[in-house]
Amino acid sequence: MSADKVEAQRVFAQLAACYPDAHCELDFETPLQLLIATILSAQCTDQRVNRVTPELFRRFPDAAALATAELSELERLVHSTGFYRNKAKAIRSCGQALIERHGGQVPAQLDALVELPGVARKTANLVLGSAFGVASGVVVDTHVKRVARRLGLTAQSDPVRVERDLQALAPTSEWIALAHRLIWHGRRVCLARKPNCDSCSLARLCPRIAVD
Repeated sequence: MSADKVEAQRVFAQLAACYPDAHCELDFETPLQLLIATILSAQCTDQRVNRVTPELFRRFPDAAALATAELSELERLVHSTGFYRNKAKAIRSCGQALIERHGGQVPAQLDALVELPGVARKTANLVLGSAFGVASGVVVDTHVKRVARRLGLTAQSDPVRVERDLQALAPTSEWIALAHRLIWHGRRVCLARKPNCDSCSLARLCPRIAVD
């Protein structure tokens, strides 16, 4: 094991100790609900999405309902999440693609998911990990990218390259939980503008890269 991996394992162990119950904070009951919620979460907080989705899912409970939805109604329901026109179009198009290609079911394969409208690798990894328990990769959002760089786990800024670095450092069995732990740390302690380094349990392990 390289020195980098040894240090990374210490960081991962401390993250696990701090956030043993870390999980996706989007509310969902089915893979479809998580897929739609994740599309809505772009440039929006999970808390805001969670306030919007109960009515959205009540009105459109399955892919067939989404596929035939009126854009104006979708726009109204998701308006507060921002970029509502694009999100409404993506949600309806996603529903249509699920009906046409997958019998209305969310596929449990990465290559099939990323071909759906509005779905990129981050969304696909999250759905596979949190809805299906499939470790297809490491979810890299803004929090994961920021925290991983500050901790010295990657020197990359491109999400795909950040993901590759994290995959190389962590065993596959840890990929799903690792992403959630990094996200929780980024939301609770390692904040974007003013990280709370003084009370951070990772302070002794953190090189504080790019932290003013």
